[in-house]
Amino acid sequence: MTIYGENGECFVRLCKDGKEGRNFTVSASSATGLALYVKKEFCPSNCRFEMYYDGKDCFCLGAKYCGERDGYAVFAAELTLDTAGLVFYRAVIDTCYGVRYSSDDGGNAYLSETAGGDWQLLVVDRLYRSPEWLTGGVFYHIFIDRFAKGGDCVLRDDALMIDDWDNGVPEYNDGRHEFKNNTFFGGTLIGAAEKLDYLKSLGVTCVYLSPCFKAYSNHKYDIGDYMQVDEMFGGDEALKHFIAAAKERSIDVILDGVFNHVGDDSVYFDKYKKYGGACCSVDSPYYTWFDFSSYPDKYDCWWGMQNLPKVKRNRAYRDFICKTVVPHYMAMGIAGWRLDVADELEADFLDELTAAVKGCKPDALVLGEVWEDASNKIAYDERKRYFCGAQLDSVMNYPLRNGIISLCLDRDSSLLKYTLRMLWEHYPPEQMSHLMNILGTHDTERILTVLGGENVLELGDDALACKTMSYETRERAKRLFAVAYTLLAFMPGVPCIFYGDEIGMEGYHDPFCRRPYKWNNADGSLRKTVTAVNNARHACRDLLCGELTIYDTEQSVFAMSIASDGGKLLAVANLNDYQTDVLGLICPAYKTTIYKLSEDNQWSLML
Repeated sequence: MTIYGENGECFVRLCKDGKEGRNFTVSASSATGLALYVKKEFCPSNCRFEMYYDGKDCFCLGAKYCGERDGYAVFAAELTLDTAGLVFYRAVIDTCYGVRYSSDDGGNAYLSETAGGDWQLLVVDRLYRSPEWLTGGVFYHIFIDRFAKGGDCVLRDDALMIDDWDNGVPEYNDGRHEFKNNTFFGGTLIGAAEKLDYLKSLGVTCVYLSPCFKAYSNHKYDIGDYMQVDEMFGGDEALKHFIAAAKERSIDVILDGVFNHVGDDSVYFDKYKKYGGACCSVDSPYYTWFDFSSYPDKYDCWWGMQNLPKVKRNRAYRDFICKTVVPHYMAMGIAGWRLDVADELEADFLDELTAAVKGCKPDALVLGEVWEDASNKIAYDERKRYFCGAQLDSVMNYPLRNGIISLCLDRDSSLLKYTLRMLWEHYPPEQMSHLMNILGTHDTERILTVLGGENVLELGDDALACKTMSYETRERAKRLFAVAYTLLAFMPGVPCIFYGDEIGMEGYHDPFCRRPYKWNNADGSLRKTVTAVNNARHACRDLLCGELTIYDTEQSVFAMSIASDGGKLLAVANLNDYQTDVLGLICPAYKTTIYKLSEDNQWSLML
């Protein structure tokens, strides 16, 4: 079976340590080789690479002819790049048809009469070691107010409690009432701690907590006080208890770091003049944290939301976060941070923030919320350098989610093949192995609801608040969920379960995806599937980091392998209504099948 992306008129491979690979990241100041393959029918005679750092002048690199292989002429070049950053390049080839340029449309590269569709090479100068404790693990994302009750939930005077945990509907903006987002179901950190044995049995190795800082809303992204855990969640002692109880079960904990904005009812902004914050006086120590266009009523806020004033990350704010907030929670024993809206954080602030986290715990995890290709992202006119060595260990993997959903719903593997190839070529191996691979989050529809495939565009929130799938639709969605999660768990990176997805919770867009966990009405069949997949993943954790190969299959089939010194794994997702042959293996219909290469070089069935 041919390899995806290597059937075109040309393709390129990176040469390191005498081996050719498909991952295009290199260490600064180390020798690097590029091998260009050009179809023989073009009679290529000479080749050079035109290269340029992002925004810099172009430089050329000559390539030597090295013979023929499998119908391609091969040219090779060597170079050493001293500066970390993003390098773009193209091949310029003399052919029997004249000068041609390599051009990549995201699938198979071709030869063009004009330059365009350049390849990229990421040069890395790594300052920090990767958090090896995460390799082969499983994330679990807890939305604290909706996961589990336990201990005392101290209801604030300005908050409302929804008493119906099993059937209550989260508050939503119905246009008829003031939407304050101050309704709670009563989940606490003590309650979450009481469910850690359940998470352990599920195969979870790291819990990602939604924001726990003191705040007005139930979601807590409107930070009120960074230095306090919200009393409705149990306060500082409850967080310490949760971290300690998790550690007893070999489960790590990361927090949600919200450092781009705070709440209007925070001690820092203080719109309602309770604490002596920025809105009380220009003499407040927090006044310089915010950008007022007309004091105190007009100010810069996140996406126009007046209750979320944006923070100017000046020296006073940076020192507070990096020297006070980060060390305070790292001292409690957390294993790292997920950084909310990482795109909006300036590069030098991310440098300082990462240094602060790694200074407290050298192998702590720093993970960014990024929705696109993080290797070449441009946001706010700034080319991001997340992976150049001084910032993020990895990011949330929304592109992979889109590809898996497209495979399951459309029975079309093209987006998934393209996406995984792009990620593998662009991301350094360390970042690739620490990706947070997701099917659903607090910002998306529940994955089971998505896989139900129902068209609800014409339905308003009043209808969506109470809508559930029919039995037939749900059963089909469950079958697709098994396909999706099994595939996710054996992708490079770390799978993340959004609380309740493992028991088939349904829900449309925010806030309907944030219902309380259905402890009294759990779908045990899906939970068994997730547990079995996680156990299989743990059993072969040493095989999950290696060379990735994506196979060029028919549209409704996806197949990939991961090869390392310890062995080889093969994952095949067959979305046909009939069994299909992949690499000589008969793969069942509507199922993801996992195989392991045995010592006698035969594939054995794992799942």
